[in-house]
Amino acid sequence: MASYNVFFLCSLLFSFSAMVISLTTITPNTSIYYNETLISAARIFEAGFHSFGNSQNLYFCIWYMNISPRTIVWVANRDTPVNTSEATFKVSNGGNPVLIDGSGTVIWSSNATETAADPVLLLLDTGNMVVRKGNSSSGNILWQSFDYPGDTLLPGMVLRVNRVTGVYNSLRSWKNSGDPGSGEFLYHLDGHGFPQLVIGKGSSTWLYRIGSWTGLFFSGVPWETLYRYFNFSFVLNDQEVHFGYEPRNASIVSRYMITPLGTVQRFLWSSETKTWQLFLAGPQDQCDNYGLCGENSECNVNNSPQCDCLDGFVLKSAGNLNGGCVRKVDLDCDERDGFVPYKGVKLPDTSSSWFDKSMNLQECEEKCLKNCSCTAYASLDVRNGGSGCIIWFNGLVDMRSESEGQDIFIRVAASELGNSRSKANKKKLAGILVGSGIIILGILIAGYVIYVRRKKHEKPGEDTGINQVNQVQKYEKEDIELPTFDFSTIANATDHFSPSNILGEGGYGPVYKGVLANGREVAVKRLSLKSGQGPQEFKNEVTLIANLQHRNLVKLLGCCIDNDERILIYEYMPNRSLDHFIFDQTGSKVLHWNMRLHIISGIARGLLYLHQDSRLRIIHRDLKTSNILLDSNMNPKISDFGLARVFGGDRVEANTIRVVGTHGYMPPEYAVYGSYSVKSDVFSFGVIVLEMLSGRKNREFFEEQHHHNLLGHAWRLWSEGRPLELMDSFMRDSVIISEVIRCIHIGLLCVQERPDDRPDMSSVVLMLNGERALPNPRQPGFYPHEVGSSTSKHELSSTNEISISLIEAR
Repeated sequence: MASYNVFFLCSLLFSFSAMVISLTTITPNTSIYYNETLISAARIFEAGFHSFGNSQNLYFCIWYMNISPRTIVWVANRDTPVNTSEATFKVSNGGNPVLIDGSGTVIWSSNATETAADPVLLLLDTGNMVVRKGNSSSGNILWQSFDYPGDTLLPGMVLRVNRVTGVYNSLRSWKNSGDPGSGEFLYHLDGHGFPQLVIGKGSSTWLYRIGSWTGLFFSGVPWETLYRYFNFSFVLNDQEVHFGYEPRNASIVSRYMITPLGTVQRFLWSSETKTWQLFLAGPQDQCDNYGLCGENSECNVNNSPQCDCLDGFVLKSAGNLNGGCVRKVDLDCDERDGFVPYKGVKLPDTSSSWFDKSMNLQECEEKCLKNCSCTAYASLDVRNGGSGCIIWFNGLVDMRSESEGQDIFIRVAASELGNSRSKANKKKLAGILVGSGIIILGILIAGYVIYVRRKKHEKPGEDTGINQVNQVQKYEKEDIELPTFDFSTIANATDHFSPSNILGEGGYGPVYKGVLANGREVAVKRLSLKSGQGPQEFKNEVTLIANLQHRNLVKLLGCCIDNDERILIYEYMPNRSLDHFIFDQTGSKVLHWNMRLHIISGIARGLLYLHQDSRLRIIHRDLKTSNILLDSNMNPKISDFGLARVFGGDRVEANTIRVVGTHGYMPPEYAVYGSYSVKSDVFSFGVIVLEMLSGRKNREFFEEQHHHNLLGHAWRLWSEGRPLELMDSFMRDSVIISEVIRCIHIGLLCVQERPDDRPDMSSVVLMLNGERALPNPRQPGFYPHEVGSSTSKHELSSTNEISISLIEAR
């Protein structure tokens, strides 16, 4: 009977798709059935029943009427789907919108508090579904969907917070693109102190802080670009705060949403291309992570390291750049204290701040000096030269350099004023004209010396295609800002490198699990004297990864150099490496579809940071599943930068006669000709995607009938219209078909034979989010399967065949 109902439902949905009845109003005497929709007066928005993918679940949704594919902006019963064609949506006699299943059970209710004798439900051209008293346009609104946002903020919708009770509405992410159920990420106004926008995991943990209102926009967002298209409203009084936006032109179609991954995206509809164009997205970089640098510090994505103590402060814990800073000298707590100006910053967390709209900046400074707990002050509103006052107490958290930021004044003791940033800036400004000529000359001389020195010591067979920027780094970073450990400390942590603590062993040498004296677990990577890697790879990895900070890159905690010992100390990844899961029958069962997509997206974001968002363009050159580590929450982190190379300026490609890497992940142009670029990593990423979807290793897979490896097999299935046959059987029950097909498509685009045909990682990230059209892939650059032989004149070697987190040696 159940199967008959499913068949009946599917048949009806298809049969009546061309016979949908459109309504303009609903009263207690009428209902909306599965083959009926409610439309707005100008036919801009439409509401009705919708199912996602091949799911049998039905949701009552609102979407754009004339935009294809259908874009959902609101879901009534997001957490209570129905699976019967007999469900109806109606308004009760008192004016309460409800969703009822075939048995008469209320599945969802708006729980409207106001009632009326003659309610009418209609859909406005703003996308707001309302219940009015009476059938006139001026009737009182008893209930409206705009008061209960989903994952999308439409023009005219407002986010609000009650400053007395703390109650707020919010955008809440979907579970995934095929399940509108309540996800774990919230986007809302925080009403503590001076209001600010935040993104949290649940209601208690902040991930990102958009910033506080500046009078123009929130301090962490480039407002000048936004103001070309939108008008924004921000209302603050004793009772409430609310924020919203409207397009400057009625022809602008826009939506703003929080994704299932906790990021925010603003889209504009292009009538020319008939697609949603990504207008703005966040977070934009590592410095957007809430409290990344700890208290009393500033994050600047253009610096290395990104975290730096404020003037008058030093690291709380030596060598810990993310642990925050403390004062060098205690405040005098009188008028002898002074202030160091910081210009162009995103103001620190304002949840513990005090503010006054009427004060001027001079009064604000005086107010701060009278309170020993006051640590900084700034103008509340930046317009017209600045007005109002905001002051901070105790530690300053989440401050960053911002191109469209504002000024803040940091309190320091009188004895620290002589070393202030303002004096340093004056000296820098006074000498810039004279000094610039000397600096340029010095750079030219230094560049020439480095070039000569490099040529003098160059040996046959060495990689000669490295950009000069990489060479400059090698000579300038002899003193790396990275904690160093005594050899005895590491020996004790690993029980004197006991074989029982070995996690794995690769080309570099063995990797041990260690426990430091403070109880912290670490992974200890020890260079073997027999290793194919040597001091150069050690130094390369230290100089690169010590200056990289991203949530999807493994964190290097320190190093140890003692006589011939070369040791790297990493954060410990309890879930080991990705290959342990996807190529293992037991482990593969753990990786349901949502988790695989989460891992794929995380790897993509990590690569995007390396290729585009870090200070220099970094090519990993050995990206593979064993170099993707998984933390306790299964977040992926790219590791092992011993073979990485750095490009500076506009350089995008280089050549080498020493081909290193791992067979199965190397693109043809690198394996055969030694040519590598960011597109080399894109190819490796594509291989990883296809391996994750199939659960099979590219370099070990052999399809006997057509003599294909995994890439060739995936291409054949795609060409024959059977891409889902590639899918790992362990995840068949949890997949969203459209997402799987999209990922297969992206994987094939990434492994195309010609580098120019492959997308860059910024495009890949947009593709994974479903916001970028996918071109048709071409034949991949796959190798013939030859056991025990090479595919080129070069040796296909892997100097590092293991990840630092493997439990057993391989």
